[in-house]
Amino acid sequence: MLVYPSGIDLSNRTLRHLSGLLAGHRRRIGSRWRRLTCGRQAMLVLAHLRCGDTYARLAAGFRIGVATAYRYIREAVDLLAALAPTLEQAMTTVRKKAYVILDGTVLPIGRIAADRPYYSGKKKHHGMNVQVLADPAGRLIWASEALPGATHDLTAARAHGIPAALAADDIKCWADKAYQGTGPAIRVPIRGKHLRGWCRRHNRDHTKIRSLGERAMAILKSWRLLQKLRCSTTRITAVVRAVVALELAS
Repeated sequence: MLVYPSGIDLSNRTLRHLSGLLAGHRRRIGSRWRRLTCGRQAMLVLAHLRCGDTYARLAAGFRIGVATAYRYIREAVDLLAALAPTLEQAMTTVRKKAYVILDGTVLPIGRIAADRPYYSGKKKHHGMNVQVLADPAGRLIWASEALPGATHDLTAARAHGIPAALAADDIKCWADKAYQGTGPAIRVPIRGKHLRGWCRRHNRDHTKIRSLGERAMAILKSWRLLQKLRCSTTRITAVVRAVVALELAS
């Protein structure tokens, strides 16, 4: 396989953060020697997450075996995922904000037509449903566990306990029409066609506020691995949390 130099559109701060995390982990487990240094392993992991490079391509570029590349990446992803905030921890951050924005997305996965639980009728492809909380500026605060793509956003929000957590702390939240019925904690647009007067103005103002949450989704999907996940569905939650941990660290 031919090998060529490439780049990753991330800062040195992100690389140093992950390198330090890996160095601490190696000291704890007493790892003596590895094919890659902590810095090179961090670069390997970031290339996989940010650029979506496959294990085979990365193994050739870093001159290691495919199995070694898989182990290095899985190790780092698990370390990062453990640092991602839980919903309870995210609520501590949310309490300091004027309000939050809730939105859901379906991350595409490689599955066949027989895997009906993973097929999203709305998106018309197989995927995993992830709920995201963003601050008023559109910065990512928290991402949920990944559920099968057939799960509706309202069902997913309830399954993660988001409405109850927001209501318990009396936190204002803006969301789209998919979340109607979650209670007063989550504000949604008025449904209906050909709205007039204050109803139309309400929905227009609501859209201006909620549209900032799309920035958090764009940040999440700028990690190209999440644009087409080919790993096991049991690993997707760890991958998403690893990305969130890196974004919050940077």
